[in-house]
Amino acid sequence: MTATDRSIELINAAAQAAADKLAHDIIAYDVSDVLSITDAFLLASAPNDRQVKSIVDEIEERLNKDLGAKPVRREGDREARWVLLDYVDIVVHVQHSEERVFYALERLWKDCPELELPADAKETRGKAEEHAKLQAAEEATETDGDWR
Repeated sequence: MTATDRSIELINAAAQAAADKLAHDIIAYDVSDVLSITDAFLLASAPNDRQVKSIVDEIEERLNKDLGAKPVRREGDREARWVLLDYVDIVVHVQHSEERVFYALERLWKDCPELELPADAKETRGKAEEHAKLQAAEEATETDGDWR
């Protein structure tokens, strides 16, 4: 079995919405062969809680407005560290970068086929690593200043 046309449509719209809100490392997997509850997973991350919430809000608004889709379940909203949007056909995970590294959902689904995503979404690959390096460099610079 493979992801349905509807699932692909939802995944692409959600990926584009996440990319528009500057999400990092957007990736989607066709999990229809291993899970009976959904066709596909979309994973995205952001470096802070506020951005996680912004990405989630944009995905929810875009899927509702453009495709008439509303999540049947939304979890993790309060902390905005890992928000899950369940659309039945697809499940969207938007995680804080630290949670993304810790839980490494990609490892769980690496044997599932990766779904093709819009160019903007593909361009987000490696952004979390870039951001972490910039943060480390900034912190090192700040620390250097304190030692003098």
